[in-house]
Amino acid sequence: MFFSGFPHMVGLSLFPRLSSLTIVGQSISSIQGLEYCPLLKELWVVECKLNEISGLHNCVHLQKLFLYDNNIQQITNLEMLVNLHVLWLNKNEISDIQGLTSLVNLKELNLADNAVETLGHCLDSNINLHNLNLSGNKISSFKELTHLARLPRLRHLSLKDPQSIPNPLCLLYNYYIHVLYHMPHLQRLDTYDISSKHLKDTAESTVLKKMMYYTMRVRCAQRQFDELKAKLRQQRKDQIQLPEERIRVLTHMLRNMECQLSHVQSVGKKSGEPEDLTSDFRNNHSHEQRLQHKLDALKDRMRFWEQCLEEVETCHQQNVALASDRRNMMVHFLLLELETMGNIRFEEGNTGEPWFTSCYDLLLSRFCAWDYKPQNISGIKINRIIRIHNRALRQRFQDKVHSLLCRQEPSPFSQNYKRCMEYLFYVPDPEHSCESDEILPMLENGFKTADAYKALGRERAIPLSNSVSVSDQLRMTFMQKKSCSTSGSSPVDILPFRHGQLIISKVFLGRSAAVKEGLPIDCDHYPKANSVYLSTCSKEQKHTAQTALDMLCLSSLPDSCDCKQQQKLWYMFDNEMVLPEYLVDFEYVTQDTSQPSPDSPSSSHASPADAPSVSRAELDLDEGALNMEPILKPHPKMLSLDEKSTLTVARANVLSQITVLNLHGNSLNKLPEISRLTALKQLTLSFNEFTHLDDISHMPNLEYLDVSFNHISSLEGLRGLGQLIELDLRWNQLTRIRDDMNVLRKHAPALLRLDTRHNPWHRNECVRMVVLGRLKTLAYLDDVFVMEEEAAAAVQVAARSRINQASLMTHSRTDSERPRSLSLLSSAHLLTQISLSPWKHSQELESGWTTKITALNLDGLRLTRLSNLDRLVNLRWASFDNNELTRIEGLEHCTLLEELSLNNNSISRLEGLCAMHRLTRLSINSNHLQCLDGDVLDQLPNLHFLSVENNIISSLHGLQRSRSLFELYVGNNDIMSFSLRHCLV
Repeated sequence: MFFSGFPHMVGLSLFPRLSSLTIVGQSISSIQGLEYCPLLKELWVVECKLNEISGLHNCVHLQKLFLYDNNIQQITNLEMLVNLHVLWLNKNEISDIQGLTSLVNLKELNLADNAVETLGHCLDSNINLHNLNLSGNKISSFKELTHLARLPRLRHLSLKDPQSIPNPLCLLYNYYIHVLYHMPHLQRLDTYDISSKHLKDTAESTVLKKMMYYTMRVRCAQRQFDELKAKLRQQRKDQIQLPEERIRVLTHMLRNMECQLSHVQSVGKKSGEPEDLTSDFRNNHSHEQRLQHKLDALKDRMRFWEQCLEEVETCHQQNVALASDRRNMMVHFLLLELETMGNIRFEEGNTGEPWFTSCYDLLLSRFCAWDYKPQNISGIKINRIIRIHNRALRQRFQDKVHSLLCRQEPSPFSQNYKRCMEYLFYVPDPEHSCESDEILPMLENGFKTADAYKALGRERAIPLSNSVSVSDQLRMTFMQKKSCSTSGSSPVDILPFRHGQLIISKVFLGRSAAVKEGLPIDCDHYPKANSVYLSTCSKEQKHTAQTALDMLCLSSLPDSCDCKQQQKLWYMFDNEMVLPEYLVDFEYVTQDTSQPSPDSPSSSHASPADAPSVSRAELDLDEGALNMEPILKPHPKMLSLDEKSTLTVARANVLSQITVLNLHGNSLNKLPEISRLTALKQLTLSFNEFTHLDDISHMPNLEYLDVSFNHISSLEGLRGLGQLIELDLRWNQLTRIRDDMNVLRKHAPALLRLDTRHNPWHRNECVRMVVLGRLKTLAYLDDVFVMEEEAAAAVQVAARSRINQASLMTHSRTDSERPRSLSLLSSAHLLTQISLSPWKHSQELESGWTTKITALNLDGLRLTRLSNLDRLVNLRWASFDNNELTRIEGLEHCTLLEELSLNNNSISRLEGLCAMHRLTRLSINSNHLQCLDGDVLDQLPNLHFLSVENNIISSLHGLQRSRSLFELYVGNNDIMSFSLRHCLV
């Protein structure tokens, strides 16, 4: 039925055996009457006026369905057509691909000339799809194309065939390279024959070079971060030197005073009752009061220096966190460049770039110190400006501006559109954001739509401003409230919002209008406007945009400047008219800090925050407290301890009577006879020269042990302290938290109170969890009460630190091939990230299920050894990063292993790898490797990639035996230059 004369589908009940029906050019709005045609195999309803897909529920034998050139907006009611092979829905109004999951036999799908922007996982079920046409849509991201790589039988793909306009992504650089790499099985692309192996090899080679390039860039960023961390550690070390020194001096005096006070009090008790006071007792009582007064003064000074130390630590952590955030952002930028094949680039500016100077001057010109008078802010320091090159967003912006200028109706901006161009600022509002970091997706995909802002509880428009203070006010208010609610004491930085980021966007304002009082900011209320603005100094718009005005309390300042007359809030209704061009890292400068010079903006890394300085008056207060009366006479320090000196110190007649022994402040490093004190309950050894505790063993009655302020590096040797309740290990040189806690768990099972502070633990970020996971009897750790929930969580974490069936089920995959992805992740990381575990904990596992495992990712489980892996005979990709491994073991049966990652462990030797003849990639960064074992490398004939950065390797001797090496990363080691030349010749 062609062209006319068939406005309704009637009379089909007369054709029950109909197998093909074609209707073209009719005014049909819905499909009707096909319930009488159950044998229909081919249906054409094209160039009609269909509004929806319906009436096909009885056509279960349908194999070909053509519904192109209609008004269909959604793909619906196709679930029953399981035999469908061909589906044409081109030239409709479809924006989302949905409703196709049941069409598993579909071979050809035409969705050209619609409004599709994203693909996602909507076609994953159509595994038999052979021919796909998506031309003439709005797909602009390469990431969307990667979803098509999951269609194993796809051979023909069209994204810009000659009959349709191309998708925006087809205009991007490296479009063909991207498609050929991710879908090497394609035979035709955009009607061109691409079956040539040469084309596929060219794409593969290009991608390989790009991945190598960005691998080096990412490692360079990581290396710069490591160098900055080292500088920050040195800065922290310099800053804590004085507080630690003062704490040591004050603590030493404090312990001496406590000993003296204890002695005076014991003498006083022997002198009689208060009613029989003698002259000696009165003197003794006065002496005791003076001792107590001096003790209080010393404790007060101790609190001051401990607070200084805490402030230095807090400042250091903030600086490291800030540097880490910037490193993560730079790595994200580099990975984004790789994923988009260079169509999104980030250029860090410097003073030699004209655009940098222009952007810098723009920021300073729109910063008004009067707006920040209540916060005592006098200036702004620009730490970094990054220029954003987003080809897709720029093309979209230009197309939008061009379409507005080409409209037939006259407009005020068609003559000189540059007057409608403006650069405006945007700072995310953390209180009304659904994402932890809103900036990163914004730089990639552009600003959210007006409806998205409405869904977040804001105005139905994109909020921008021409003022730094106005754009940042919501963030400042949120951070101030958060700081007040989370900090019990005064924070180190009185400005919790000191560091911030803003986006400078190029905006085409188009037709603009002032906000009208009483009208919500919504495009429906301003039908002829592309944007509306609100002056911050206006008094008439109090009711309009009430939320924003409540936050913008700047106009209430008693003193102001003319800047307020120019400050405006802009609201854009169309996100395509806003192009993010610059990302600025800044920090506010208070009046007590120096103002940066406009001619010398800071480097890419902001200067670290300075710890609070200490005045000379504080040192004088220390001296005053130390020199207060009474002045104790120094006692001679003991270098060794024998029976006579022990009895003298304890004031006892025989060793068996001693229950309390205080050896504080001597120069002892051994106690060979201490085990003879079988009745000893309290032992104080603070401020001595001990490096180990081997002599303190088999003391069954010892309950209290203080070994603080020594040089103890290990608890090995501590034995038989079954009654020990309290142990003080502060201010020593302990580094191996796990080994030392294992000693205490075995030999001090009754421990209730433990203090481990001020030790250089290797992994201090998890010290508390490790301790609580091993010492389950503790009630106080580091002078903080142990909550039941905290103890239970630590025990649970400790239980997960062993490889068992549950961890294998959770962290393993069975994929046979590494997915093609422009990602620098290892195969194990990538597979566990993009695919689900094939095992369910509730199901009964079949025999030999472990032999199906090909990928294993056991990162960050605090493993101490590799075990229970002997049945993973088909394991190909494995990662054990961020654990506590000291050896490479347990992998002898994993002979098919191709990739192995062991970063951030404590491995000192390359061993346990000799059976892995198929190994191609080995990463063992941030360990304790001292050399490269040539005998081991000789057993790895296929090793192409080796990364041993951040170790203590002094020579590359042995590397010459790795003959297939293609990539080598040995940064941050102790390698001599001549050694490098010798081994690479």
